[in-house]
Amino acid sequence: MEIYLVGGAVRDGRLGIPIKDRDWVVVGATPEMMKELGYRQVGADFPVFLHPKTGEEYALARTERKQGRGYHGFTVYSAPDVTLEEDLKRRDLTINAMAESQNGTLVDPFNGLADLEQKTLRHVSEAFTEDPLRILRTARFAARFYPLGFSICQETKDLMRTMIRNGELEDLVPERIWQEVQRALHEQTPGVFFEVLQELGALDVLIPELTNNENFRAGLQALECLSLQKSSTAQRFSALMCAIPEPKATARAKAMKCPNDCRDLTHLVCLYAEWLSNCKDTNLPASGVLDMLDQADLWRRSERFEQLLATLACTAHSDFVEQLSTAAQVAAGVNPQDLLKQGFTGKELGNAIRNERLARITQALTP
Repeated sequence: MEIYLVGGAVRDGRLGIPIKDRDWVVVGATPEMMKELGYRQVGADFPVFLHPKTGEEYALARTERKQGRGYHGFTVYSAPDVTLEEDLKRRDLTINAMAESQNGTLVDPFNGLADLEQKTLRHVSEAFTEDPLRILRTARFAARFYPLGFSICQETKDLMRTMIRNGELEDLVPERIWQEVQRALHEQTPGVFFEVLQELGALDVLIPELTNNENFRAGLQALECLSLQKSSTAQRFSALMCAIPEPKATARAKAMKCPNDCRDLTHLVCLYAEWLSNCKDTNLPASGVLDMLDQADLWRRSERFEQLLATLACTAHSDFVEQLSTAAQVAAGVNPQDLLKQGFTGKELGNAIRNERLARITQALTP
């Protein structure tokens, strides 16, 4: 039985990047042998075990064979006769297909170290085409390592284009696509992920609303702005979609099965962005502002409204965002209890609250 450190830990170690997770491959072992050594099996589709002390993942060396279309169309073979090279060959990129023995010796059958030094993202073998998710993963690695000067080699780009033309992306379920998009939104240069997808023609399938160049450029600019600050997935995704008409943006978020917070913020960002783009005066109309605060449910969702403002700061005129912030502050300061004490109840109380909020907004926004 031989144990090797594999994948990202080997790659990042060579790049001098802090290693977050360590994955291991075990050659020449059976599930029974692993269990006897105290490892706990967790893999349902193929044998993966947790180390009894460190909790790190140890997978038995395996090969995969494509049996049908889509992410689940694989037959996995795992046995003691599977070699390390056979296991590494099924991986996506050469820089992810290196291993280290327990004494630190590098095992590099596909020249990943050379590609690492040349800052090249290259597929390991034709097996790359068996999993369409690798198109998104490769674009995500391009976004992660772009600041270090990495780029995708032409041969791999051509292979990805062929996969897209053959309709492979259409076999991916929305949950898998969203998982990669979410990760990409938090890479160092998330815009590169979407630029790669646009170049290859993948956006036509994944987010066709962004194939409009004006929408795409506006979205990337807003996303870059948000990526330079601490921001949530919902903020980054809604920034990307900010120039798309609200009904289409909301429908796309729903089709992608985004989490509810992403759908809700996308709805509000696009709604506000469109409204602000139609405001011709330098000062926002008080009644319109109050209507928009109602739409955002500021009164019950103040934290979400703060996220909305921070996102709009990357998509809209700064003066407008400042006015919205001021209006929200003064309007939220209206205390319904004070109006109840004045004798307002029922529908009259609702009207009184609105009138007081409107009066305060009007005063705050008056030059």
